[in-house]
Amino acid sequence: MLLRRKLSLRTIRWSQADLHHTQQIIKANTQIIQAVTKPNSEAAEVLVDQSNLNLKTASTMRGMTPLSWAAKSGHEEVVKALLERKGINPDKADVCGQTPLWLAASNGHEGVLKILLERNDVNPDATDDLGQTPLSRAAESGHEGAVRIFLDRGDVRGDVNPDTTDIYDQTPLSWAAQYGREGVMRILLERNDVNPSTASEHGETPLTYACIYGHERMVRELLERNDVDPNTVNDCGQTPLNGAAQCGHERVVGILLERGDVNPDSGDDDGETPLSWAAKNGHEGVVKALVDREDVNPDKPNRHGQTPLYFAAQNGHEGVVRILLGRGVNPDTPDRYHSSPISRATQNGHDGIAKLLRGCADFTSRYAASPQLTDLISPEPSELSGPLPKRPASFDGQ
Repeated sequence: MLLRRKLSLRTIRWSQADLHHTQQIIKANTQIIQAVTKPNSEAAEVLVDQSNLNLKTASTMRGMTPLSWAAKSGHEEVVKALLERKGINPDKADVCGQTPLWLAASNGHEGVLKILLERNDVNPDATDDLGQTPLSRAAESGHEGAVRIFLDRGDVRGDVNPDTTDIYDQTPLSWAAQYGREGVMRILLERNDVNPSTASEHGETPLTYACIYGHERMVRELLERNDVDPNTVNDCGQTPLNGAAQCGHERVVGILLERGDVNPDSGDDDGETPLSWAAKNGHEGVVKALVDREDVNPDKPNRHGQTPLYFAAQNGHEGVVRILLGRGVNPDTPDRYHSSPISRATQNGHDGIAKLLRGCADFTSRYAASPQLTDLISPEPSELSGPLPKRPASFDGQ
């Protein structure tokens, strides 16, 4: 304990002794960074011309040099001036592995990209710490012009891979599909060296991402291709329809259901169908679209014996409960652990649902399908609403 205190005091004395010097370095670097990030700033050009400033080593805590900041800010004149200075490394990466070229691509600064790509000492396909290339980042960000610049460069010199994968096994196309970058997707799909069905580390293809995030036009365009499988499954056995149903994208679900080659009742590795996922998350419009089909079993259990009604009751989705009861499902089917929709609704405090289920519990499925009961418990579904999900690695929601 005493030794630890001595070490702490020694550290404090050292920090105080060097504090002034450290502050001066930070102040000088901050002055440089602020100058090179102001477009059309005469002060920036004057600053670059001053030979006494150490532009080679100046950086922020993240390790971004003045060139990185100028490239990120799209300040072409400063980028040119910096590249004329001796000792400037045009390909120096920061602590995240991001080079000036990567940062310019991320922000769509085409003029800066052209300046940097004219040089032979800049790697156009250098990856950051997540394995993402400048092209991949430009695709993710939706910068169509930047994407074309990299593709043209690759066609001429062969040093840009349009189908490279990062540490998540995502390609530029899959990033474009995830973020709804339609123009970028079309540019990439024009090429023969881009695989439209490359799967990520969890098995999601570009089609899967487009379905999960509800990008309707992208889904339609991908499905028009003969080399895109609408029934591809991820590592959890979930299809694009599973993803769209889980996330409540009613129109995407409709697009998929229009096809004759999509199984609307397929279970994932846990036996949960698109209807189960939609019921679990309370997506009434999707539930209605699925139960209206003759090839969907509204009472199909997963491998634990839990039905769509079980999940809807457990999570308090009364509208979904009414839709399912109107289709004649058993209101009191127990799972493998002897828990039923009624017990789960009661345990979770959904008293209205529990009461509704108890009122139906004495009816057999024969009576539950009668027009009178259907009219009583099956109102029109509400409009779908809610925020889009954030960049999941896979859609195995709770």
